[in-house]
Amino acid sequence: MKNILIVLLGAALAVVLGLYAYMYLGMYNMGADSPHWRMTVSMLTMMRERSIEMHAAEVVVPSNLDDPAVILKGAGQYAAMCTGCHLAPGIADSEIRPGLYPRPPNLSKVRVDPREAFWVIKHGIKMSAMPAWGFSHDDATIWTMVAFLRKLPGMTPTEYRDIVAKAPPDDDMGPMDRDMPMGDHASAAASPTHRP
Repeated sequence: MKNILIVLLGAALAVVLGLYAYMYLGMYNMGADSPHWRMTVSMLTMMRERSIEMHAAEVVVPSNLDDPAVILKGAGQYAAMCTGCHLAPGIADSEIRPGLYPRPPNLSKVRVDPREAFWVIKHGIKMSAMPAWGFSHDDATIWTMVAFLRKLPGMTPTEYRDIVAKAPPDDDMGPMDRDMPMGDHASAAASPTHRP
């Protein structure tokens, strides 16, 4: 029995050392254009989903998420910060999205749990290109995005363009380039030229 245990421990150590050597020698392709192995995708997906679920469990959802002013502010935030990766009604793709791995969800087509959405927006997700917006936006502003996300699925391209056009600009974000104010980026993201 003792010999079997030693053999098992030796085999486990060999596997760990082999994996370490594989990673250390740079043999794993970290390129975003080379998909993970299926086992790696399954493991990372399970770890991400369980982590978000556990960390978001204690988040308290405010009662004002149906307030039209809150939703309107969230529309401006979403247009300024999120459409490049997460798309919007009438926006089928973006310049950055095809190069992201894993591909971010199209939030105009999926419903998200408010607590989990808040946690992910605030804290981001490691090695996924999802930033932690909590460094630059307060909780109240993040909740406006969550409020908008609750209304986004099922919204038509016209409804989306209309709400973004009425939304206040994202004052927390600086201009994306010298020549275009932030409000113009939100309008550009919602324009018909971005539709399929």
